[in-house]
Parts: sequence; C-alpha cells; structure tokens
Amino acid sequence: MNLNSPITIEALKVLDVIDRRGSYAAAAEELDKVPSALSYVVQKLEEQLDVTLFQKQGRRAVLTPAGRYLLEQGRELLNSVERLAEQTQNIARGYESKLRIAIDTIINRPAVYAVLKQFLDEHPLIEIDVREEALNGSWEALIQDQVDLLIGGVEPIPINKGIRTEPIGNLELAYVVAPTHPLAKKKGPFSPKQLEHERRVVTHDSARESVSWSRGLHNSNKHFYVPNSHSKRLAQLSGIGLGFLPRHLIEKDLQEGSLIELELTEKHSTPSTLYIAWKTVNRGKGLKQLRDLFSSELTL
Repeated sequence: MNLNSPITIEALKVLDVIDRRGSYAAAAEELDKVPSALSYVVQKLEEQLDVTLFQKQGRRAVLTPAGRYLLEQGRELLNSVERLAEQTQNIARGYESKLRIAIDTIINRPAVYAVLKQFLDEHPLIEIDVREEALNGSWEALIQDQVDLLIGGVEPIPINKGIRTEPIGNLELAYVVAPTHPLAKKKGPFSPKQLEHERRVVTHDSARESVSWSRGLHNSNKHFYVPNSHSKRLAQLSGIGLGFLPRHLIEKDLQEGSLIELELTEKHSTPSTLYIAWKTVNRGKGLKQLRDLFSSELTL
C-alpha cells in the first residue's frame, strides 16, 4: 500500500465540487476557499499523476476522460470514508456495525422481512446478514457464534449454552399430500402403521457438527431430502411424497386443492412454539432493539 499517493481525500473532494458546480469560482465559494487554492490542488495532482484532469469549455471546467474515471472511482472512496466515519460514531454509541441473523426455514419469512425493513428504516447504518438454517442447525449457528440472533428456533432449547429465548408465536403444521397421491383418495384417519411404507419428504437438518434432528409422524425407509420448507412444499405438490408443512406456507394450496390434508390418528409431537434466541453476552443496542421489535411487531 502506497501511503504517499498523490490522491488524497482533500483532492477528491475538490474534484467533486468543481465537477458539480462547473467552475473553480463556484466550487471555491462552496468550499469557502479562494479559486487559486483549488487550482493549486488540481495542478499538483495533475503533475504527480502526469495527466490532465480538467479542460476548459467556455467558462466551464469539464473533466477529461482520465479525470472522469478518477472522480467516479474517487466518489466511491469518498462515500466509503463517510460511511466509515458514521459507523465509527455509531459503534461508539453502543450500536453494532453488522447483525448476523439465522432464520429457521419453517418460519413465515415475509413477516420476518417486514420487521427487518422497519428496523433498517430506523437504523440504516447497521448491515444485516441473513442466513437460512433448519432444525438443530439453527441452534448450532447461534451456539457457535456464527449468528447474533436466531428467529424461529424450536424446542428443545439447548441448555447451559448462555442462550436467552423469547416465544414469538405458535406454528401450526398440516400433514399433506398432492391430490394425485394414492392416499388422497382414501378416507382417514391414518395411523403411523399405515404410513410407514410411504415416501416421506424430509427437510435436511443444517447442523454440521451437532446431532441432526429427525422429526415426523412415522418411520419410513423411503425418504426424499430437501434443503428447506419451500423445496419441501414443491416436492409434495409434485406428488413425490408426504409430510408436515407449515400451514402459513400452504394455505392457498389447501384452498385450491393443490394439496390435501390427511387426518391422522395420532397428533404429531413437533413443537408448536417458535422462539427468538440470542447469546446473553451480546449486549449491543442494535441487537436489543431488533429483539424488542420482533417481540412486539412480528405477526405469524
């Protein structure tokens, strides 16, 4: 890195104002300097770079192609410097520069993004990094400090891991098949024994190191694995297999008859409570305000 580069923040600001105002005189007025001071900055930069940055067109100072390129790249640098100053001040006030969020695949995502939009309207300087996880992988991401906040975690909640949780709503599941599936034409209720030979569509647990969870009504030696709930819905719509899906995700499918809900003899044991979760050591103001917003505004 060349610390003695002739391209300085001051020089870029001078080029920017001259280009916007169209003349050295107008730029000098905005910067509260004399025109000769601006001319000196530009001439010095031209000499050190061995290029011409401005040319005269009547009374206007117009950038040359080289000057235009330098200013276009320089404006990105100026914006970065401005953001750096603002974020530094933000952090000094106790806010994070970035929040990492894991959203469990089973949750109602449009509702989550509506809350995130509200948060960003209030905190535009905080960067948000969202990732999708499933089942135990959601908790693993939080425990391993890969994320700051988990949205949509399900029981069992890991213990002795320094985690705090708050319930944010209940999840209603439906056991469904496509109308082309043989079971769609049979009358229920269906027992686990009747379903054990059917192909089950299963969402992959995203856990990489922890023990993977497997949830469902029946054991089966026929599985079709998918990465998330939306892929699971598509697989079941196509008639590949059957399984539980969040009711919020398939309400329209059920109304239109694209999916058929099966009546079961046994209630499933999948937890119905959804949680937001975070590490107790994370005490940034941004995280706290985002938690509070999810607790008060999230509608599942």
